[in-house]
Amino acid sequence: MNSVAGAIGLAISSAQAATPAVPANLSVGGMFLQADWVVKFVMIGLLIASLVTWTVLVAKVLELRTATAIQREVHDSVIALRSLGDAKATPALAASPLIVEARTELELSADALADGEGIKERVVSRLERHEAAEARRMTRGVNVLATIGSTAPFVGLFGTVWGIMNSFIGIAEKQTTNLAVVAPGIAEALLATAMGLVAAIPSVVIYNHFSRRIAAHRALVADTSAAILRLVSRDLSRGTLPAGRS
Repeated sequence: MNSVAGAIGLAISSAQAATPAVPANLSVGGMFLQADWVVKFVMIGLLIASLVTWTVLVAKVLELRTATAIQREVHDSVIALRSLGDAKATPALAASPLIVEARTELELSADALADGEGIKERVVSRLERHEAAEARRMTRGVNVLATIGSTAPFVGLFGTVWGIMNSFIGIAEKQTTNLAVVAPGIAEALLATAMGLVAAIPSVVIYNHFSRRIAAHRALVADTSAAILRLVSRDLSRGTLPAGRS
């Protein structure tokens, strides 16, 4: 009887010894710490990309909100003017870049006022260049969101492939198909894919949001330019000479 009990105990001990130990900590932080260094590098890169996305969101929301509010105030003031010279009465309006561009061209063309169409073409050219420069300024920092959105899933997939490859290498080395051997490695690998999606999805949504906001801001600048061009056309039709710079 004792020999049978001893044999059973020995078999249980052998089975326990042959069973691979499952890592005790399978939380997100624990899986990160246990991951291969390549997978860790991928996760850190995706975390940085996610931080960049949210930083751009906060910075551009504040920048666009301020710029749009100022531009709307300029637009509302310009459409109420009868002449470009009336802008001098409001220092803030006179210092507006679009007003400055128009007045500068009128001053440079003071000796060619007879060619009204030529003057208007040159004013339009200046206003269009300012509009394009404003659009470039507003899009600065936004294009990185498109890059993150398009590359982050593939970077996370690379980390997943690398982690699964290591899991299969572990199967070959330990000569066992027990899930306890491969499950932690696969979980760590899939965590990289999840982080890639966490970085990519918000960046795409935020990029599309800013694309619409920037397009609306550029349209507002274009409306202001058109209003200023109407003032220039009125002044030329009246034969008003450009005054000195404000």
